[in-house]
Amino acid sequence: MPLSEHEQRMLEQMERALYAEDPKFATALEGSGLRTYTRRRVYQAVAGFLVGIALLMAGMVAKQIWVSVVGFLVMLGCAVLAVTGWRKAPKPGEQPTAGAPHTRHQGRQRRSVMDRIEQRWQRRRDEQQGQ
Repeated sequence: MPLSEHEQRMLEQMERALYAEDPKFATALEGSGLRTYTRRRVYQAVAGFLVGIALLMAGMVAKQIWVSVVGFLVMLGCAVLAVTGWRKAPKPGEQPTAGAPHTRHQGRQRRSVMDRIEQRWQRRRDEQQGQ
């Protein structure tokens, strides 16, 4: 479930406070995010692809078809992992947005039940905070 606008503002305020209080710690935490994980996954897939090539060649040299087939399957699997990991990785300057799927519902004239419930919940929370 995506974060509401109020929750996103609160999260941004906490991030700014963390950067203001301890910028070194904040930058250390920033590097351990999704981008680093997907980059590591792509590198592992490339290494696996190279192992697959080695298995394919070894199977051809040893005239063992099954080793070549295993090498090809390893290459194929690692290529798929590398491509999917590369596509999912956020660009260096952007943050992954949690509210992206939610924004497409706002343009519709008829809102879904969940959108209406979420809007009511947000109104009640705003009313309680105003008192």
